[in-house]
Amino acid sequence: MRICVVGLGKIGLPLAVQYAANGHQVSGADINTDTVAAVAAGTEPFPGETDLAEKLAAAHHDGRLTATTDVAAAVAMSEAVVVAVPLFVTDGEPDFSAIDAATADIATGLRPGTLVSYETTLPVGTTRNRIAPALASVSGLDPGGDFHLVFSPERVFTGRVFADLRRYPKLVGGIDDASTRRGVEFYTSVLDFDDRPDLPRPNGVWDLGTAEAAEFAKLAETTYRDVNIGLANQFARFADRIGVDVADVIDACNTQPYSHIHTPGIAVGGHCIPVYPQLYLWNDPEADIVATARHANAVMPDYAVALLCEAFGDVAGANVVILGAAYRGGVKETAYSGVFELVDRLLELRAAPKVSDPLYSPDELEALNLPAYRGEAADAVIVQADHPEYRDLAATDWPGVKVLVDGRRVTDPANWVGVRRVLIGAGQTV
Repeated sequence: MRICVVGLGKIGLPLAVQYAANGHQVSGADINTDTVAAVAAGTEPFPGETDLAEKLAAAHHDGRLTATTDVAAAVAMSEAVVVAVPLFVTDGEPDFSAIDAATADIATGLRPGTLVSYETTLPVGTTRNRIAPALASVSGLDPGGDFHLVFSPERVFTGRVFADLRRYPKLVGGIDDASTRRGVEFYTSVLDFDDRPDLPRPNGVWDLGTAEAAEFAKLAETTYRDVNIGLANQFARFADRIGVDVADVIDACNTQPYSHIHTPGIAVGGHCIPVYPQLYLWNDPEADIVATARHANAVMPDYAVALLCEAFGDVAGANVVILGAAYRGGVKETAYSGVFELVDRLLELRAAPKVSDPLYSPDELEALNLPAYRGEAADAVIVQADHPEYRDLAATDWPGVKVLVDGRRVTDPANWVGVRRVLIGAGQTV
């Protein structure tokens, strides 16, 4: 099969490589010329995705994966088109500009009989009410009649995309029955699945019936995580007030099979968990539980700074090293990272924050408008990301450091003797 993947980012490129590995001819399309040049040369354009470099090189060597900036031309040569371009949210409003631009390019090259599948997480109703008319208006083709259109959300975790593609059922819903059937056939031919006896039905491609059901499923599963983390963070703050370690409480609760409390922490970042609840709220603005949880998570960087001030005192003039620009350990990505709120809050308090991250050079950090750490002395340290490199850090790395706020519980207390080590939810009073 000839397949076009539109968007060669951290989701789209692994998808393209996966399809090529299953014997299909794949054309990756992206507006970023550097990305296209790297993929066309068989070189991964970003680090951190397990097995991507090897699989990409193999697909390039076999001639099954090419790359281009001409979306319309790639679509015109394809029987199936998979869309994985970003959708951002600003002040609770979805920004459809990238989706709309990609859709216009796809429509220009769209031919009768083609399957178009959107994997970008979208508000409920977007596939039917926004994308289908847009494709029709430019192409002159009838959605559902001349071409098939489905929504099939990506459900993978950056860094382990290939494993997650095998582990989780692929959800598919179309704008009509024929589109849904075509979508199920397509994904069955390009994906492989692990045996999952724990599931209520066999692992594989699951027909959800409609695009709206598939859109809702993606928003529901990610919003659940945000609400659960928000609850855990609320528990952590209460634990600090009553002098109890919330980690012990959560471990005890989760021994009961109906309790699945998540882990509290200094921030909730990434393209997914901070964003998709906002898309859900855009659909359902009266969902006060969702809004409250989103707020509870958004204020955690401020809470971490409050813990620092309670332990350290006035931080005006203090050198505070923030460890981790990435939103989570092992991933070179700063989307919605808590580092930005930490820096802003510390600057408001007239402290001198400096950011260090093993995945970023000082110049790269400064390009992100973050003050880079270049070996200065530290009065206090805040762990923002759970990079594995931080597990062996010690007070001796910063002679004279007075306070450590470990927002991810990754440091070894034995390495911080003589320093006040503060954990979120460990019983500190603010």
